[in-house]
Formats: sequence, structure tokens, C-alpha cells
Amino acid sequence: QFQLVESGGGLVQPGGSLKLSCATSGFTLDDYAIGWFRQAPGKEREGVGCMDSSDGRSDPYYADYVKGRFTISRDSAKKTVYLQMNSLEREDTAVYFCAAGTDYEGCNRSPYEHWGQGTQVTVSS
Repeated sequence: QFQLVESGGGLVQPGGSLKLSCATSGFTLDDYAIGWFRQAPGKEREGVGCMDSSDGRSDPYYADYVKGRFTISRDSAKKTVYLQMNSLEREDTAVYFCAAGTDYEGCNRSPYEHWGQGTQVTVSS
């Protein structure tokens, strides 16, 4: 069964860091493009950071609003995807989702067929 389960969210002060994890099962992680997306209350779901399959040649994509602060990575042996978030801002408050898809178009949502349930990140003092 194709599964993605996010964890690591929580409450953090502005300027702090969090590392989100996405445990996967039911598919070969290396064969899929992976992405992190977020959705704040009343807003559309938006891409944060996305990367091609392990054999892909495309560079990771980061949205301008997180570039230089967030890093996406995968550990194939652990079947886990990560999102390291540094220098967090109040505007980063959202539910964060990981997703997997067979095609890579950066953080264009349409190729991402499989989604986790999300983890809440709240940035507040």
C-alpha cells in the first residue's frame, strides 16, 4: 500500500529550525519525484521544495519564499524524505504535506499523485 506519513511538526519561535520527516512505504522511493507542499488557513496549497527521482537530471526546485532557508533531501535506505527548515518566519505557519509522483515538473502539483496527511508547523513567539 502506497503510504507517506509526515512527522516533526510543532511550535517553534521565529528564527528557529525544524526538520520534517516523511516516512514512505509501498513503493521504491528512488523511482519517484518527491515534494513538500504547505497550506495555510484560507490559502491555496503551495509548493515549498521538490526534487526529481534519483536517476533524474533536474535540479531541486525551491519556492522563492523559502530559498536559502529550506532544504529537501531523501534517504533511500530509510525510505524517508526530509525538509530541513531554518530561519523560520511567522509566514511559514501552515500544514506541511509530502507528496510523490512519477513525473517531475518542479513543484507543479499535478504530477504528484500520492500525498500524506500533513503535519502542522506553527511559528510563533
